[in-house]
Amino acid sequence: MVNVWDVVSAKAILALPETKALATAGHSIAATFGYPDGTIPPELMLDIVGRIVQAAGDVPVSADLDDGYSDPGETTRRAIGVGIVGANVEDRLRPLAESVARVEAVIAAGEAEGVPFSLNARTDAIVRGGDRPMEESVADAIERGRAYLEAGADLVFVPGVLDADVTRRLVEGIGERKVSVIGLPGALSAAEYEALGVARISYGPTTQRVALTALQDVAKSLYADGVIPESTRALN
Repeated sequence: MVNVWDVVSAKAILALPETKALATAGHSIAATFGYPDGTIPPELMLDIVGRIVQAAGDVPVSADLDDGYSDPGETTRRAIGVGIVGANVEDRLRPLAESVARVEAVIAAGEAEGVPFSLNARTDAIVRGGDRPMEESVADAIERGRAYLEAGADLVFVPGVLDADVTRRLVEGIGERKVSVIGLPGALSAAEYEALGVARISYGPTTQRVALTALQDVAKSLYADGVIPESTRALN
């Protein structure tokens, strides 16, 4: 899933016949409005997500809901209210029991709203693992992932630059087609992850970084008396 952050980026991806669903990038949305990742007010985030849903029409949209904010159940209910059908919610390495309770709150909100809400429960066991050995982080991710699936999550999102060995261990520990990953520079390709049993790959803030890199590069060219490339498409 190629992540989007506003209506125009969503429309650019929706124009591609390969697009079957959209996923928003919380980091990118926060950056768009000048907030560090994870600090954008929920009202602002839900407003832009709702606009993306409207632009998407019949194409389903999954939202990055950060950590669910102060009340993951209520945040989920509000997200469903603007048309979201699934979400990432991160644990930020809270104690396991608390993290499981927050997953359960998301699932309960979907059930209460009568929506088959798809939760891609994120564990930060690797990206927030700090200096601990990778073995410990992988074991933590597996323990958390199994608990989140038991609590009702559909997938377990384990972000990080995951090589084949780590990915294989995560899939073996959490389940075939139950692990979700992020595509980052230095990571495996989507086809390689799929062959290892991964269910989903998304790209988080990297798609916005690609767009901003292109913007900065063309600006440097224009400052040097360059011109807008003839290959530029009128996507806005």
